[in-house]
Amino acid sequence: MPVENAKMIRDAMLEVNRIGSFLSEHCEEKSVSAGAINAGKVAEELNVKGVLPEAEEIMAARDIVIAETNNLHTHICHISTKTSVNMIRDAKKRGVKVTCETCPHYYFFTEDEVYLSGTNAKMNPPLRTEADREAIIKGLQDGTIDAIITDHAPHSEEEKNVELSKAPNGIIGFETALAATITALIDKQKLSYLDMVRLMSYGPAKVLGIDRGEIKQGAVADLTIFDPEVEYVYTKDMIVSKSKNTPFIGKKLKGQVVYTIVNGNIKFAK
Repeated sequence: MPVENAKMIRDAMLEVNRIGSFLSEHCEEKSVSAGAINAGKVAEELNVKGVLPEAEEIMAARDIVIAETNNLHTHICHISTKTSVNMIRDAKKRGVKVTCETCPHYYFFTEDEVYLSGTNAKMNPPLRTEADREAIIKGLQDGTIDAIITDHAPHSEEEKNVELSKAPNGIIGFETALAATITALIDKQKLSYLDMVRLMSYGPAKVLGIDRGEIKQGAVADLTIFDPEVEYVYTKDMIVSKSKNTPFIGKKLKGQVVYTIVNGNIKFAK
């Protein structure tokens, strides 16, 4: 849940920066966020209440203002709109200490995916328009967006198998993050493999200020070995997680994890 009280968030931001950390926030102005999916043509056609993009943007703007005025670091979670990208880009140019992240579903899908995947395409923030998707990609390309994260949110099929307005938000994302990025960005020559490493490994570690995200002598051996060329249709049977709530089922993907190594130990082998 977002912190709606501006004084409280300012006090919190001042205190966490004082002790050498930073605040990260799910930006959602609740007064304009009530709804099931993005406010727009799909919501209108399905006759469901839509979530206004301003819900994210208003609160992101507030946090940027507090960060700029007080010279503080703030981190904005899972951005999804063109305006959010533009605001953060402009703030960074002014030297504001703002960082941000996005998720694979915001550059892979648009709100149209709700037609195909129903509640498995319902998350918060919701999937947006093609213009928003393109802006997210631009933000990844020019360094506005510091990290790609999954916002992994497992739910049971029973929880999701209800009407849009009543279904919980969220999708699983760990198992498709690599392939979704290769398919939507690298294969379409939007980003390079080095960009992917920067955004999914080095970038997040740098934002968090932890000694991870690099392959070097003496470093912690957290490694993913993958086949970049294999192509396949993602099926429910391929999901390792107990939860199956993902719009990537039935999608053609490229790139597959072969080994996951954590602290030098093989934790997954295909």
